[in-house]
Amino acid sequence: MRAPAAGRRGWRKMETAAGAATAAATAAYGAGKAGGAFDPFTFIRQPQTIVRAVSWIFSIVVFGSIINEGYVNRPNEIEEHCIFNRNASACNYGITIGALAFFGCLAFLTLDAYFPQISSVKDRKKAVLGDIGFSACWSFLWFVSFCFLTNQWQVTNLAEDNPLKEGADAARAAITFSFFSIFTWAGQAFLGYQRYRLGADSALFSQDYTDPNQDTSVPYASGDEMEPPGSYQQPLSGGAYTSGADGYQSQGY
Repeated sequence: MRAPAAGRRGWRKMETAAGAATAAATAAYGAGKAGGAFDPFTFIRQPQTIVRAVSWIFSIVVFGSIINEGYVNRPNEIEEHCIFNRNASACNYGITIGALAFFGCLAFLTLDAYFPQISSVKDRKKAVLGDIGFSACWSFLWFVSFCFLTNQWQVTNLAEDNPLKEGADAARAAITFSFFSIFTWAGQAFLGYQRYRLGADSALFSQDYTDPNQDTSVPYASGDEMEPPGSYQQPLSGGAYTSGADGYQSQGY
């Protein structure tokens, strides 16, 4: 017997949903199909990887310069003070922002490497939004760092506090790379926004996609309505038959 039309529609819905899910997995938020092999050469050449690596180096320069040479003492003193106008808050701020940026870059580089393995578009969207928010926030914090350190360096009395000008180059390096970091982190936020637009502009990403093998939302027809693959309709016999209800006799052709 041929299965009802409802059964055929059920199979078509299943095939359509599976096809859409497979297509969504191929380019969700700038990454390939989930479960693909990790290619380190492609990963290194990605713009966001390059910008993150540069930001990571800049953060090392900032907090490393302050830690190593950012504390000096007067000739008649033993205790060392912050080179930026003897303001401990300036040194602490630069070290804190630089160290957190250092670990933030490592965390997002790890996330970028793992990103293609994320099969859920919801999780990919959260990762991209987190990247945008963190990068934009740190771009602003680097701007504050640049202004703060520059102001404190301008009012520093080098003739009295640091007559030998020890650590002056380190202080200038911290200020300079704080300025550069504003743009590298803004660049990360921009690249993250591009990845978000790539996903948000596609109709496929307006759905709550999950792995097709784990999706339980696809309607399945009941056993009586399913039309198994390869089913066929048995042809009617060529002979005449008589309907017992109406007494109507049909002629064979």
